[in-house]
Amino acid sequence: METSSLDEPPSSTLLADLLSGTPDYFLIASFIAIALLLFFSAMISASEVAFFSLSADDLDRCRESEDKKDKNIVELLRNPQLLLATILIMNNFVNVAIVTLSTFMMWELASTRNPTEIIVGLVTFSVTFAITFFGEIIPKVYATQRNLFYSRLMGGVWRVMEKVCSPVSWMLLKMGNVVEKRFKKKGYTTTVEELNQALELTTENDETTAEEKDILKGIVNFGTLTVKQIMKSRMDISAVDFDINFRGLMDQVNSSGFSRVPVYKESLDKIEGVLYIKDLLPFLDEDENFKWQKLIRSGLFVPETKKLDSLLKDFQNKRVHMAVVVDEYGGTSGLITLEDLIEEIIGDINDEFDEENVPFVKIDDNTFVFEGKTSLHDFCKAIEVDSSTFDTVKGESESLGGLILELNSAMPKVADQIVHDRFVFTVVSVDKKRIKRVRVLINQAPN
Repeated sequence: METSSLDEPPSSTLLADLLSGTPDYFLIASFIAIALLLFFSAMISASEVAFFSLSADDLDRCRESEDKKDKNIVELLRNPQLLLATILIMNNFVNVAIVTLSTFMMWELASTRNPTEIIVGLVTFSVTFAITFFGEIIPKVYATQRNLFYSRLMGGVWRVMEKVCSPVSWMLLKMGNVVEKRFKKKGYTTTVEELNQALELTTENDETTAEEKDILKGIVNFGTLTVKQIMKSRMDISAVDFDINFRGLMDQVNSSGFSRVPVYKESLDKIEGVLYIKDLLPFLDEDENFKWQKLIRSGLFVPETKKLDSLLKDFQNKRVHMAVVVDEYGGTSGLITLEDLIEEIIGDINDEFDEENVPFVKIDDNTFVFEGKTSLHDFCKAIEVDSSTFDTVKGESESLGGLILELNSAMPKVADQIVHDRFVFTVVSVDKKRIKRVRVLINQAPN
């Protein structure tokens, strides 16, 4: 008659049956599986840091790129909450698998399901250390330095995993939204408008000058403005043809008076680079056949939607003072310089060589005459109204002339009046292509 001992470890007979007396194979397979799971945990943790540490410039480059890997990044970050939920689900799944497999290994090594406290403590410490160090710290530190590389590497994987985990992630997001609504507290987010109001209240004393107020407002609004709002339009760009001879180039440089000039081929939509006038100084005595094209430097191209604070960082990092603004089709939309950015904070800068340029004429307190090409941003600053006053009616236009075309839906004639809210726009001068000059009457706001 067979007898069984109560002290015999239950796991030993179970594992013996499963492994047919070859527990070494189980241990080897377990070690390999844990190593793979730690690798997966590392890649998941690296992905979390990589995707959510991408800068605005990185995202802009991905949006403009035709590479499928960059498109994956853009699509994933359209719904960052879903991406984060998917990453957390997979990370917890892998970590639980590591803990579970480590537990079975501990039972096998100890030949019992009731190991001593020392063994349990050692295994717990080892697993915790491995997950934290190899699965969290190292990959996150490395991914922080190469976030775009990791995002491109793992983008396709997470597109697939979002679909695989969608039932669980959808349920978690719904539950999270319910909890958030119930426990939501009033935050301390401050809008630009509120900051401007705070500035008005705190600078009402006589010690603060108008110039100081303007500088403070410029600093507050700087990060909200886009390149398109303050750039010099395409029509006002002074550029030179790539095929012009050296003497023709020098004549154009002398007449323009600029220290940097864009160089184009065929049309302004094909900018080859930027010519620095200081590079021409050693060659002033050359004849008209001098190949000045070899002096052209590569240009910086930025989209119309780029924020001014981001562009300023680009100017600092790349050590350039000028950028060509391109539209969504890659055509040249305008030009912007470092001086333009600085003027948004401290006001207009004029040196001894600048001609006196009056952007508008003030007839009385309520009447002005503006150039049609004046940007809406500068127009609002000149008449001291909020820059968002015309946001609902301006459409895609960023100039005063463009605003009038949006309001009138057709090219107006001289003396035509267009009324919007308390503003009366009277066309003073116009040609077949554009509105040249506009008189603006501002009626007093009703009490």
